[in-house]
Amino acid sequence: MPTTAGSVALAESVPPRDACVVERLREAGAIVLAKANLQELSFGVDTVSSLGGATRNAYDLDRRPSGSSGGTAAAIAANLGAVGTGSDTCSSVRSPPAFNDVVGVRPTMGLVSRTGIVPLTATQDTAGPITRTVEDAARMLEVLAGYDPADPMTALGDGRVPDGGYTAHLDSDGLSGARIGVARQFFGLRDESSAPESAAAAVTETVEDAIAEMAAAGATVVDPVDVIDQSFLESARTLEYEFAREFDAYLADLGDGAPVDSLSDLVASGTLHPSVEARFEGTSILDGDSNTLDSDTGYLRRLRRRDQIKQTVLARMTDDDLDALLYPPSRVPPVEIPENQPFQEMNCELAAHTGLPAVVVPGGFTDGGLPVGVELLGREFGEPRLFELAYGFEQVSDHRRPPDRFTE
Repeated sequence: MPTTAGSVALAESVPPRDACVVERLREAGAIVLAKANLQELSFGVDTVSSLGGATRNAYDLDRRPSGSSGGTAAAIAANLGAVGTGSDTCSSVRSPPAFNDVVGVRPTMGLVSRTGIVPLTATQDTAGPITRTVEDAARMLEVLAGYDPADPMTALGDGRVPDGGYTAHLDSDGLSGARIGVARQFFGLRDESSAPESAAAAVTETVEDAIAEMAAAGATVVDPVDVIDQSFLESARTLEYEFAREFDAYLADLGDGAPVDSLSDLVASGTLHPSVEARFEGTSILDGDSNTLDSDTGYLRRLRRRDQIKQTVLARMTDDDLDALLYPPSRVPPVEIPENQPFQEMNCELAAHTGLPAVVVPGGFTDGGLPVGVELLGREFGEPRLFELAYGFEQVSDHRRPPDRFTE
């Protein structure tokens, strides 16, 4: 099938082989029904593309589904498929599930192969499940996880799937005795120009109710937990360094089938969705020399910060004896189309910059009927414990309900 990244320019681009995650799904008996729309090139959080237009939220067709894997999340929420995949650079399998009342899992970096996925930022990209239930996500991750010789990063995850798989950790009492740290720094509006205070308050109120449900199910809530300086977390962004390098390498691997030669050529073609094309303005994405990255002190400094952030987060979890950190994937609900979903209100970078696993589960609904998700961040290759917590919460809360227009 064509692999397009939502771009008209790649509409006829058919890679020479399936992505590794697709191969694994087929081998396990999955039937691939379709590909879904996504934010073009995965560059943004609206899910708009020159090929597929704008995807709408399954619970309110006038609102955004978030992105970049908003098409998958909306399709699974609307019962158009049983399970789906997304590739998460910073948000894609977490905020779309949160906005569409489904489950998303961003695995530990190295657990799931990236081979065949159109890249955005190699040090952050990873594939993960988007499903309606925690059990489906656990079964799916069992299939996706594993060593892939074409992606050496997966050597880190070799042998990390527990005996009995992740489904052996679906414990309805998974919250009993758990210690959950509430990362308050990721609550509330960050930029008053991005949304009204009432929007952030609606998310916070819903997540507070979810925290109370966890406590009632036997979890000890440590509130608050001061995790990391926000500005230091943001200073570890590497997209402007890696995007062109990784995308150009992907095109080169397509050989004669590549429709364009480089990311620069694609942007210059004028075929991108206008809002996606505008995101390149004022950035250095197309200006760098990928051949000198290994000696670029700015880039290397950011990679070093990644290590520091990961160490700091894990140390905090150890000091407070935490099983997971809790926060909303987005500080505000889905915005109305044609407004852009404010990236500054997304809480995607903690997992993305540390490579630590995170699971998003339905956390309830605002008074206006919009879904709100709860994100749980765990320790490295701590997916089994995260599934225990997520499944335990799912069983006591039962926040999943089908959208009115797409009933089960």
